[in-house]
Amino acid sequence: MATSTMKTSFIAIILGGMVAGMVKAQCGNTCSATECCSRFGFCGTGDDFCGVNCRGGPCVNNGVSIADIVTQEFFDGILNQAASTCVGRSFYSRGVFLDALNSFTQFARIGSVEDSRREIAAFFAHATHETGSFCHIEEDGGASKDYCDETKTDYPCNPSKGYYGRGPLQLTWNYNYGPAGSDIGFNGLDAPETVANDPLISFKAAIWFWMSNVA
Repeated sequence: MATSTMKTSFIAIILGGMVAGMVKAQCGNTCSATECCSRFGFCGTGDDFCGVNCRGGPCVNNGVSIADIVTQEFFDGILNQAASTCVGRSFYSRGVFLDALNSFTQFARIGSVEDSRREIAAFFAHATHETGSFCHIEEDGGASKDYCDETKTDYPCNPSKGYYGRGPLQLTWNYNYGPAGSDIGFNGLDAPETVANDPLISFKAAIWFWMSNVA
């Protein structure tokens, strides 16, 4: 009897370990806050767990293909809601958006693939709202508004320029144009109109703002 009981206990331990291993492999809620769920479903740290195709946790560049999510059909679905007379229809394009991403390798690539999808959806929801489905490039009546915050002395306003909304997320204020220009590579304070004249800079400015203030 003792031998039988020992065998039963031993089998139970093995089965318990197997079940625990299966749960661990499937990740679920078993990973700690500092662990990632790998592409194969195991919890751990380092590139093998937190790198490409990481399923969850503190993933580092999950390797998602944004081009596969932001398809031409996806982009046109937004753009086609704008009237044919909208200036934005010939300004904004999927190709330029994807080109702009080359300067922002972490955009929508942190966390799980679902996290990426949610961030992309949120970005385009904001852009759709701000531009009227990519109809507008500049803020209506923006030139008549004062978006110069003189307390931001690091970014002194050019009195002949306006820092009103431009681009997919309608970049506004001197304290946004200044650092955006420095980081992206245009003169944000003396030539803020670049965001409305150069489609690539326009999308870069929007992604810069998103990464700096939202994501």
